[in-house]
Amino acid sequence: MSTTKYTPRLAEKYKKEVVPALMKKFGYSTIMQAPKLEKICINRGVNGAVTDKKLVEVAVDELTMITGQKAVTTQSKKDISNFKLRKNMPIGARVTLRGEKMFEFLDRLVSTALPRVRDFKGINEKSFDGRGNYTLGITEQIIFPEIDIDKVNKITGMDITFVTTAGTNEEAYELLKELGMPFRNVKKD
Repeated sequence: MSTTKYTPRLAEKYKKEVVPALMKKFGYSTIMQAPKLEKICINRGVNGAVTDKKLVEVAVDELTMITGQKAVTTQSKKDISNFKLRKNMPIGARVTLRGEKMFEFLDRLVSTALPRVRDFKGINEKSFDGRGNYTLGITEQIIFPEIDIDKVNKITGMDITFVTTAGTNEEAYELLKELGMPFRNVKKD
């Protein structure tokens, strides 16, 4: 039995192709200066969670299926009487991926899920936060092959945030582009 450790495809690509490309483009003196993808946070608010507690359980189960890691519920932080919302009521689901699972999820997102979006022309490159993090909004959870369309009773979306060690939006953009994120080709004047 061999003792070779499994390494995700994108983790290999990061070491062999992405870091040298970033070093060349930004002129880093050491590979430690090259930005890394730290984690991917997937967050999903559940509309109608106040009246139906099962919706939150369904959201947690779907996120767990999509990511391969157990999702947790998110609680409300304060009372909002207009929404009939009390503090600490379950209102959503979230999961944070790091390491191998993060690279596996990114691989599946780029190669399988995003191409299944209707009329897909690439993702918007304006969703950076100024500190090197990128948030991608997805409107339908059914783009993921792990979700059985016949068992879905409500189409909902989610936010996927890519947290990087990049200091600027430009560095983070180049990092995600090198990892295979399909950004729209916008001509800069």
